[in-house]
Amino acid sequence: MTAALQDYHARMQRVLDHIDRHLDDDLDLDALSSVAAYSKFHFHRQFTATFGLSVHRYIQLARMKRASYRLAYSDAESVTDIAMGAGYDAPDAFARAFRQRFGQSPSSFRKSPDWEPWLAAFGPLDNARSKLMQKTYTTADVEIREVPATTVAIMEHRGDPTTLHATIQRFIIWRKAAGLHPRTNPTFNVWRSERRPASPGDYSVDLCVGTDQPIEANGAAIKAGEIPGGRCAVLRVVGNTDNLEPAALYLYRDWLPASGEEARDFPIYCQRLSFVPDVGEHEATADLFLPLK
Repeated sequence: MTAALQDYHARMQRVLDHIDRHLDDDLDLDALSSVAAYSKFHFHRQFTATFGLSVHRYIQLARMKRASYRLAYSDAESVTDIAMGAGYDAPDAFARAFRQRFGQSPSSFRKSPDWEPWLAAFGPLDNARSKLMQKTYTTADVEIREVPATTVAIMEHRGDPTTLHATIQRFIIWRKAAGLHPRTNPTFNVWRSERRPASPGDYSVDLCVGTDQPIEANGAAIKAGEIPGGRCAVLRVVGNTDNLEPAALYLYRDWLPASGEEARDFPIYCQRLSFVPDVGEHEATADLFLPLK
């Protein structure tokens, strides 16, 4: 990548970071073009050419994405408060925009989200961001830790990854009922397959929560298990933790062969340290673990 292209990507990354950190503010074109250090006229055209969306449309989507997470995962917030947080003056206007984009009212989405149109709405944007703004990792970002074994309760997701959000929602409902809060009980994902297997039906991931208490399934598909202890290469990812594939590829493809280490017979996994919507997407944090012999 040329120095000029690197500089361009860095400028656009600054803009995206600024938007993420100031979603509740008045994000006008003058302020954002100043962040990018481009003229307002050229910045608007360059942003649209890069992301396939106008700046205004991008901000709308970012706010709507945050609102949808709050609807699905934050029972304590009212629809009115969520609408205001998305930049709408009235719940009716928010409801119309939400239904137009996702085919459900906000209250219906809160009760039973249809994730397929949700993924269709945000997928192209997320893919564009991850391809253009991929973080570059170095050996300095990886540390080797001696990790203790952790007893966990497991909800398995087996099948099409487009239905993963529905499994996540069931998992959250179960762990709340079980009193296993993320602040007191660590949350893990263990990947049993590639992120994009040849057949979507082969996608496999375990959603886990650490607990040393007897597990009460309460009708949910929950089983007991363990994340084994031992040496692990650990890489921390901040922001865009929905897609940990670039970080996993770095560990497997670049770091491991150069390190002289050998992988242990347990899948790569992550611990979710902070979550959307409790924090903004730019603050979401996960530690990625590659078990070593």
